[in-house]
This record gives sequence, structure tokens and C-alpha cells, in this order.
Amino acid sequence: MGEAREVMDRLTDALTEHSDLNVIRELYAEDAVAFTPDEGELHGRDNIVEYWRTMTEALPEATFQPLHSYEVGDTAIDEGIFSGRNTGPLQLPNGETLPPTQKEIRIRGVDIATVKDGRIVDYRLYFDEMDFLGQLGLLPDEPF
Repeated sequence: MGEAREVMDRLTDALTEHSDLNVIRELYAEDAVAFTPDEGELHGRDNIVEYWRTMTEALPEATFQPLHSYEVGDTAIDEGIFSGRNTGPLQLPNGETLPPTQKEIRIRGVDIATVKDGRIVDYRLYFDEMDFLGQLGLLPDEPF
């Protein structure tokens, strides 16, 4: 196992097993960049950690079931199922906070992390945001 795989596994563990923001902070380079479907482009470790704080508070007992794991050079790639119950407040990209829906979610996604000197410098997260919001019951019943 290479450095990228080890760092990605530690990130997954910190997000699901312990929700430890200090560990998450240490896994990202200070000038890291992340791309997410719901928040877009995030610059800097502090902004990325804040993103993960809101997610781990909204789904505090989430799990990740890996389906495929790869490592190519300095990059680790995971595809899997992220699932959990929304028991914490949900922060929306517009700054609004919604109360917990108490609904279960099960979302297939892909994470890609590029690692330099033991820290993530570039992180990409892909999941179907509409599926996520729909499972939480946050989409209108009728199409527009």
C-alpha cells in the first residue's frame, strides 16, 4: 500500500468511524483544493475541514462501504456507498440550516485524493446531489 492509499483510508476512517476533525485537518495540506457537488470549489484546509464538519454533524453515524479502491501513483480513488441517518442540522450551500429530517440516505459516490508529502493537496468528491436531497425529502413532489 502506498502513501496515497494510506491517507485516503485514514480520511475515510476519520469521517465515518470517529468524525475527528483534528485528524481530518492533519490529512489536508494547508493550501489544498477540494471539489464537491454541493459546495463547488473549496480552497484551503480550513474551508475543507468546515465542509466535513457540516457533513459529519448532519450524518454523525455515517458509514462507507467500499466497492472499488485504487491507487495510481500519488492518487487514491474510492468508489462506494455512503449511508446514514440525518440526525443533525443540515447546512445548505446558501447558508440556510435545516433541522434534521431523521431520514436514511444511501448514496453511491467517488472520492479522488492526490497526496504529496503525506497530505491531500487535491480532493474531488462526486455524488448525485439530487438523489441525496431526494432521499432526505427536500425536493418538491411535483416537477417544475
